Amino acid sequence: MPFHFPTITLLVTHYNRSQSLARLLQAFQKQEITFGNIVVSDDGSKLEQIDKLNDLVPQYQFNLVTTPQNKGLGNNINKGQDAVTTAYTLYVQEDFDPFPDYGRHLKNALGIMNERADVDMVRFYAYFKYPYLKPYRDGFSEMIFKIWYPGYKKFHVYSDHPHLRRTTFFEKFGRYAEGIKGDRTEFLMNLSFIKKKGKAMFYEDFKGVFNQVNSSDEPSTMTRSDMRQSNNPLIAVARAVYRNVKHTWEVLF
Repeated sequence: MPFHFPTITLLVTHYNRSQSLARLLQAFQKQEITFGNIVVSDDGSKLEQIDKLNDLVPQYQFNLVTTPQNKGLGNNINKGQDAVTTAYTLYVQEDFDPFPDYGRHLKNALGIMNERADVDMVRFYAYFKYPYLKPYRDGFSEMIFKIWYPGYKKFHVYSDHPHLRRTTFFEKFGRYAEGIKGDRTEFLMNLSFIKKKGKAMFYEDFKGVFNQVNSSDEPSTMTRSDMRQSNNPLIAVARAVYRNVKHTWEVLF
């Protein structure tokens, strides 16, 4: 069943993974999902990658926004978002693919945002289930944040993972911080989202709508320290306590 979303622009951030981008765009095409526009924001990829992107333009009809040098995640999202003119933005990084029947989920998400002017974004993917959810409809639940709720996971209201948002997002929450590491850029936006009382919906089957693909040919470009990823129980507990205290301080002060 075809789905056309004239009020949505698909915004894809890209860096040296043209095969992944082609696979993502092909997945939407195969599902007959079309948008008002498609913007691909490139973060200073190698020249051979830019050549490949230009080869893809005629097939997928996207607006390619480039920069002469790598400026980081914040700048890449900012300049891509600046090129969006529709009312809504579907933000997806190039290493995600939509599972079959995604058009129906996007239609439901758009319906929620149209009927709920207070909802700033709808999230489709996460590494873990958000702990405080109020069921809404069609598998989506409202994310509830209270500073006194236990656990550090409550702070992860916003995420750079695939989501639908209003294109006026910057007017309420500001632009992404530039010139710092990607994880910090994401969390500073998360802090702004919390402090300015942003409201988000979360799809409870959070691994059933998008698939993150990092192949050996095009591995992830995001690097994290061993301490942040360690599964050692003692380290995990210490990390959770530290994050809860640190994030509470950042939100309050």
